[in-house]
Amino acid sequence: MTRWKAWFTPGTRSLHRHLLLWLLLPQLVLWMAAAIFTYKLAERYANQAIDASLSTASRALARQVKPSGSGLYIDFPRAAQDVIEADPDDRLYYKVSSPPGEFILGNSQMPAPTGIPNPQLNQPYLYDGTLHDRHNDKTGARVGTPSAEGGRDIAVRVVALYLAYGEPGKPQTLLVQVAKSRTSREELARQILIDTALPLSLLIVLMSVIVWGGIRGGLAPLARLRSLVEARATNDLAPIKLEAAPEEVKSLALALNTLLAEVRESVHAQNRFISDAAHQLRTPLAGLKSQTELALASTTVATDPELRARLKLVHESATRSAHLVSQLLALARAEPEAAAAQSRTRFDLQRLAREVAAEQVPRALAAGIDLGSEDGETPLPVTGNAMLIREALVNLVDNAIRYAGRGASVTVSAQAQGHDAVLTVEDTGPGVPESEHERIFQRFVRATHEGNGCGLGLAIVKEIVERSHGHVALQSVKPHGLRVVVRFPLASGLSGAGKSG
Repeated sequence: MTRWKAWFTPGTRSLHRHLLLWLLLPQLVLWMAAAIFTYKLAERYANQAIDASLSTASRALARQVKPSGSGLYIDFPRAAQDVIEADPDDRLYYKVSSPPGEFILGNSQMPAPTGIPNPQLNQPYLYDGTLHDRHNDKTGARVGTPSAEGGRDIAVRVVALYLAYGEPGKPQTLLVQVAKSRTSREELARQILIDTALPLSLLIVLMSVIVWGGIRGGLAPLARLRSLVEARATNDLAPIKLEAAPEEVKSLALALNTLLAEVRESVHAQNRFISDAAHQLRTPLAGLKSQTELALASTTVATDPELRARLKLVHESATRSAHLVSQLLALARAEPEAAAAQSRTRFDLQRLAREVAAEQVPRALAAGIDLGSEDGETPLPVTGNAMLIREALVNLVDNAIRYAGRGASVTVSAQAQGHDAVLTVEDTGPGVPESEHERIFQRFVRATHEGNGCGLGLAIVKEIVERSHGHVALQSVKPHGLRVVVRFPLASGLSGAGKSG
């Protein structure tokens, strides 16, 4: 019961199967009803045809029985009997009796008519009965059921015709009975059913295929809507564009767009708050950082180790807070709404990588890092927001300098691979475990507790790269180190081969 209930509950399976079931099930029921109706109708007409032939046969047989003085003369030659009994599977049985019940000619096992108290003369009476045929097995017939007494019991359709004969003063009654197996009637009805049901079945199959195609075509807009939603990034809140769809699907898309608009407005308000708060914090943090630097440089603090240690902690906290505020601003600029509002231009990724590496050399030298770049010979034109991509590259180089450790080396390179421009930042530091490669791109996630990072650098990089239709991934370097690989599609379809950096 639970299984059938699940079948008829749309929430437990696909809408396609639910509609298909409810459209095909009535067709199946109608097909069965039509088959039963056709069989009954065929049986009725077969009965009418057989009854008419039996009535005709009984009258023909009655004409062969003629009065002769006080008796009867039966003109029924042997050849006529052979013709009647020629087909063993569809034999015609007959019996003549006078008075009714007293056997004269034919088959003595003919079932007697019942329920006729006052029969009318020359009026055929039709009824069903069972006839025991002792010679059925010998003739090779296959009708009827075997009998314990030998032979077979055959279900027959019988016609009884009462006739009057004799002198006017001494009338007598003659009963002529003719019977035929009901097997022929059932076979005829069955054949009519088969001849009718086969085209009807083909029609049902054709209708089922048409219904299936119609349901599939009708639900195609829902499939397109699903593919549009599934193909979206988790932070893509742009309206869904769905054309040439039924009103129901358009209403669903409109409801989704309304929800997306509300979520987009909420996220925009949150990002605006973060941006405003970061802007407000930037100035006092910069002032605090400057004041602590001045205080650390004063002679008074130099003579007081405890005060100098406390001021150094304040200075480090201010530096860390200023970096966090800067990263929050960069993250706000990389959000979809902010990125969409900024212009996209065509620029040379090779040149950009060279410029960023050159800008970060002083900071790398201060940290004891050997920073260099591998210049390619071919320009790498890409399309995107140059300012945001520069910021992403700065974050990658900054992360490498922060975590590679003194004495390590950092290499920045950009070259073409196929139809992509590949930018790599590789260091020889301790690296990141491969189990953390995906997780480290999440916001505020750090692979190490060393350094004063805030866990937003790689999240900003991922956001900017994906906004520019690119892809970023981490690769471990043997024996130790980390390589960040960023791919952008080449703007002009330029292809080339290069070594991985």
